[in-house]
Amino acid sequence: MTKRLKKKILRYWYGGMVALWLMAVPFPGLTEDLTLSSAVDAALSNNPQLQAARYGVLSSREKTLQARSGAIPQVQVSEQFSHTTNPMWAFGTRLNQQSITAKDFAPDRLNDPDGITNYASVLSVAWPVYDSGQTWYGVQQARLNQESALASEDRARQQVTAGTIIAYIQVLLARENHQVLHQLLKTAGSHLKLIQSRYNGGFVAKSDLLRAQVHIADLEQQILEAQSQTDIARCNLNIAMGIGTDIYYTLVSPLEPGNPVSGSLDSWISAALSNRPDLKQMNLQQQIAEKEIDKSRSLQYPSVNLAGNYEINSEDFENTGANYTIGAIVSVPLFTGGRISAKIREATINLKQTQTMLRAMGQQVCGETRQAFFNAQSAWNRIRVARAAIGQSEESLRIVRNRYQNGLFTISDLLDAEVMVQQSLTRHLKAIHDYKAAVTRLYLAAGTIEQYQKP
Repeated sequence: MTKRLKKKILRYWYGGMVALWLMAVPFPGLTEDLTLSSAVDAALSNNPQLQAARYGVLSSREKTLQARSGAIPQVQVSEQFSHTTNPMWAFGTRLNQQSITAKDFAPDRLNDPDGITNYASVLSVAWPVYDSGQTWYGVQQARLNQESALASEDRARQQVTAGTIIAYIQVLLARENHQVLHQLLKTAGSHLKLIQSRYNGGFVAKSDLLRAQVHIADLEQQILEAQSQTDIARCNLNIAMGIGTDIYYTLVSPLEPGNPVSGSLDSWISAALSNRPDLKQMNLQQQIAEKEIDKSRSLQYPSVNLAGNYEINSEDFENTGANYTIGAIVSVPLFTGGRISAKIREATINLKQTQTMLRAMGQQVCGETRQAFFNAQSAWNRIRVARAAIGQSEESLRIVRNRYQNGLFTISDLLDAEVMVQQSLTRHLKAIHDYKAAVTRLYLAAGTIEQYQKP
C-alpha cells in the first residue's frame, strides 16, 4: 500500500468517526422531541406563507366595508379661508356674511371693492341614492372576493400541511439512510477482520485487503454525505414549520408505509373537483367577472344623488351669516364616447378569460390527482418487492461470506454482496418515502389533506 493511499484511507476513516460522534452527541439545550403531528401544528402557527394568506382574508374584509360605505350618506366638515378683491366674489362674500349695507351698492364700491376676508365653516352631506347599481354590484363583488380569500387561505393551509409532512419524512429517510450506512460500516469492518486474518494466513493476496479498506473508506465518505443530506433535510423542515433553522429536533414518528390507498381513481378525481379550494377560488373569480359585466352595463342607467350644505361665513368670527342648501341631482349618460360600451366588452372578454383558466385548472387538478394516485400505487408495489429483496440480499451475503472464508469466492463476490444489501435496504427506505410522499400529494391534490391520517 502506498503512503498516499494510506493517508487517504485514514482521512476518510477519521472523518467518518467524527461524523458518527457528532450524530451521537446531542446539542445541549436545543434537543426536543418532535412528532409529525406537532410539526404540522407548528407550521400552521408559524409558516409565513399561511400568515400572508390570513392577512389577505383580513384585507378582503376591509374591502367589503369600503364597498358598503358607498350606499351610506357621506358627511364632511371643512373650514375655508379666502381674501379677495374680485367684485363679484367680494359682493357675494358680504351677502354670505349677511353684512350688506346701502353704501355697498355704490357703483365705485361695486366696481372696485376693498379686499374682504372670509372664514367659512361648511357642513356637507352627500347621499348617492342610486348610483346606477355601482355600489350594489361592488358590494357583491367584495363579498365574493372575501370568499375567494378564504379559499386561498384554505389552499395555503393545505399546501403548508403537505409541505411539512413531506419535509418531515425526508428527514426520516435521510436519517434512516445514515443508520443503514453506519450498520453496513460495521459489517464491512467485521469483513475486514476476516480478510486481514486470511491475509495474515497467506490465503489471499494483499489486493483483497486493500480493496476491503478502500470499500470501508467509500462507506465513510457516504456517511459524511448522508450526514450532510440529513442536515439539509432538517433545515428544510424548520423552514416549512416557520421556525429558526438552527433549532434541533429529535424526530420520533417512524418511517412506516401504513396502509395502501383505498378508493378508485375516479373517486379521487371526483373528490378533487369537489373539494379543491383553489378550484373554488377560480369559480368565485368567474362570478366576480360576471358581476363586472352587470356593473358595466348599469353605467347606462341614470343616477340620483342628494346633497346638502350648511355654511357659516364670517370676517372676524364676531358677526356671522349662516345659510343652507339642499338639492338633488339626476344624471343620465347620453353619450360617453364609447367608454361604457368598451367597458362592457372588456368585462365580457375578462369573463371568457376566467372561464378558460377555470377549464385549465380543472384539467390540471385531474392531472395532479392521476399522477399522485399512480405514483402511490407504484411506490406501494415497490415496497413489497424491496422488502423481499432485503431478505434475499442478506441471505446471499451470508452465503458469500461463508464461501469466501472457505476460499470458494473472491473478494469481488463479497463486496458485491455487501453492495447488494446496501442497495436493497436503501431502495426499501426510498420506496416507503416515495409512497408516503405520493399519498400526501394525493390528498393534497384531492383537497382533503386534513383527512390524511399522518403516521
